[in-house]
Amino acid sequence: MADDRSRRIRAASAAVSFGVYADLAANMYSATNSSPQTTELFAGDRSVTLWKYVRIGHAQAIVFGVIGSVLDRSLWPLVGTLSIGGIMHAMYTHALKAGQGVARPAAADTGSASAGSVYSMPRAR
Repeated sequence: MADDRSRRIRAASAAVSFGVYADLAANMYSATNSSPQTTELFAGDRSVTLWKYVRIGHAQAIVFGVIGSVLDRSLWPLVGTLSIGGIMHAMYTHALKAGQGVARPAAADTGSASAGSVYSMPRAR
């Protein structure tokens, strides 16, 4: 009976470690990267810069996954971060390939807050 309880506790701990570090990795990517959709839309102009931040996200996730695994004394935190890293790598690779050779959107902001810009404030009426 104690063996069964111990196994369930270890399984629950593994699931929590995996989930927490997968979520941490996903948050790291979202904090440093444009979305895959934005990456696809601007791949022609900015592919080098966009991919640079994917690599930064990979590095952050791996570092935190390793630290988590050392502290947890299990591989589950690293497995969680590597799982998300693999998914993100595949998504951004696809986005860059799909966006190569495609013109950026005509409504893309060129840095100024024009009337059609997503960054402009609504006008008072």
